[in-house]
Amino acid sequence: MENKVSIEISPADLKAVKDAIAVLQTVLGPILIALSPEERKKRNKMGEASKPFVEKVLEYAKSNPEFLPAFAKVVEMDKDWKAHVDLGPVFNALNQLTSNLNDTLLEVGSDLMKPSNAYYKSVQMGVKMDVPNAKPIYEDLRVRYEQKPKKKENGA
Repeated sequence: MENKVSIEISPADLKAVKDAIAVLQTVLGPILIALSPEERKKRNKMGEASKPFVEKVLEYAKSNPEFLPAFAKVVEMDKDWKAHVDLGPVFNALNQLTSNLNDTLLEVGSDLMKPSNAYYKSVQMGVKMDVPNAKPIYEDLRVRYEQKPKKKENGA
């Protein structure tokens, strides 16, 4: 069995990471929002292809304000554009980091599950062969693989 991830994080490094996260939460937490899945669906999305369009609209809205709808405020659009420009690189860096962190946790979990499953199978064999101490270990570990009863359909 290949153990693909073999890392140790020093307590000092782990504390530094947690401190950095705390700074991010302190600085960004009060200004960030959370949308429900339904709210996300309802929003107009500004992807990469729309950024030049929005930037041009901002320029035109300033030079030709007669076309600006009454509900649209250039000052607010400027603030939103600056926030988008400022936070975009932060998101990209954090997204890359969280993607790599997710992959690392997945691989570490896989590295743990392989020998854990092998141990469990060995305990199962021990139970079949009446090896002392195997049964209580098996009883404790088998909970992981117990099948939950399937929910019955309405009227079934």
